[in-house]
Amino acid sequence: MAKVLVETSARHLHVSREALDILFGKDYELTVKKDLSQPGQYAANERVRVIGPKGEFPAMSILGPVRAATQVEISLSDARTLGVSAPVRESGDIAGSAGCTLVGPAGTVEIEEGVIVAKRHIHLRPSDAEEYGLENGQIVSVKIDAGRPLIFGDVVVRVSEKFMPAMHIDTDESNAAGASGVVYGEIIK
Repeated sequence: MAKVLVETSARHLHVSREALDILFGKDYELTVKKDLSQPGQYAANERVRVIGPKGEFPAMSILGPVRAATQVEISLSDARTLGVSAPVRESGDIAGSAGCTLVGPAGTVEIEEGVIVAKRHIHLRPSDAEEYGLENGQIVSVKIDAGRPLIFGDVVVRVSEKFMPAMHIDTDESNAAGASGVVYGEIIK
């Protein structure tokens, strides 16, 4: 039985170098508030206002380091609050996704695409994937028994030497499972 740590990924955004320069000033560098479970990834102290056609989030967390493209990751409930039609996608797959306005202390960025609901996924190192008999891109289910037992289907396996084993779900999914504290799930092939 393959078990994996299940982490809740709250709404956040990743910014490009260009967007960071506009939002916070030229050559601004993000400052680390807290390291995340994935090596080299961190929650930054910096926050921005995210505005959609119907609503906004006044202080959304930025995750670092900077990326090639700006991407806002929200839940389906958050999408309703903003008034955007955010597709469920793997991180980085932003083509044709929703847009929004980002406001920082130094400027405003209008993104035409980049707002997504992150597809639930499992990060594994190659050795973990081999041990579990899984491959990059494979779709599995994960059973979570954290108060409200639930089986999540359509979970994509992502394999890289840069990862640590963890499944990521959004706040809607976490709430549906009654997840809080340290939670583990059972991978079902």
